[in-house]
Amino acid sequence: MNLLFLLIVSVLLIVACNGSDVDENGDGEVTNNNDGDTAEGAEEQGIEEITFILDWVPNTNHTGLYVAQENGYFYEEGIDLTIIEPALDGALQIIASGQADFGIAAQNEVTLSRSNDIPVVSLAAVMQESTSGFASPIEKDITSPKDFEGKKYGGWGSPLEDAIIGAVMEANDADPSTVENITVGTSDFFVNTQREVDFQWIYYGWTGVEAEVRGEELNMIYLHEIDPVFNYYTPVIASSETFIEENPEVTERFMRALSKGYEFAIENPEEAAEILIGVTPETDADLIRASQKHLQSIYQGDAEKWGYQEESRWDEFTAWMLENELIENDVDTESSMTNRFLP
Repeated sequence: MNLLFLLIVSVLLIVACNGSDVDENGDGEVTNNNDGDTAEGAEEQGIEEITFILDWVPNTNHTGLYVAQENGYFYEEGIDLTIIEPALDGALQIIASGQADFGIAAQNEVTLSRSNDIPVVSLAAVMQESTSGFASPIEKDITSPKDFEGKKYGGWGSPLEDAIIGAVMEANDADPSTVENITVGTSDFFVNTQREVDFQWIYYGWTGVEAEVRGEELNMIYLHEIDPVFNYYTPVIASSETFIEENPEVTERFMRALSKGYEFAIENPEEAAEILIGVTPETDADLIRASQKHLQSIYQGDAEKWGYQEESRWDEFTAWMLENELIENDVDTESSMTNRFLP
């Protein structure tokens, strides 16, 4: 009898000692608040460590990413995500080299990279309509590409800028050689246009909305309204061929969590804005809230789902880049983008 009692006590002690491995919710799922996990701990729990590189400082292009992280969507998919700031080499080179698994880029950057034998792939379009175009303070009276003549343009030094300015001006019987191109990089639009330049390429979803918040009127010439070919996808979610071929299941899980993040931002712009404000408290909170509201209908647009990419838009802009000698060789769309990992 005493022996039986000792055996029962021993069994109970073993169960008690292992109780920390049992889910407290009783639903069979391992729970975790995703705080303070070491790399070793994550590996023991079967968590995949993933690195994501931004293209710029955190902004509303990235909201779905931060929502997915804050709301635990990545962890639900078994992913421990690290977000890193952009590097001087550019996100795509970092991704192609294997130093990051996913990141933010633009369609034209993916096409250019592939033309240079850098095997990166676009997995999703962050928004369905490009908000980019040429902006200027209203007092400069620049309302069409014809008005660019004799003006100073502030750019970031990309051949794409010269090609597009030339194309839109020539289409309006204007002479692009009369434009003085001054490289200003990513410095402040509002400061630049009050000092050394007349107009600049901006993304209205951020800088244009900032003008609204500041109460400053702009003339905005949207590129996609000049020619639909310029409605290429920007930004996009990118990865490398190597990563998605070797880790298709992880890629699918990552994209499922990310999609949930952007879907949340579409359905709950106010809550999503507050999450981003918490990530980047140094940024104007009113700007984030206004930009989030502006992009609410643009993230998915009329597409069947968030992230969907049309092959025709890739075909058309790749052909335009080839025609304008921005790439030396034609680039295959099927290799450049895919919708297969979208949920």
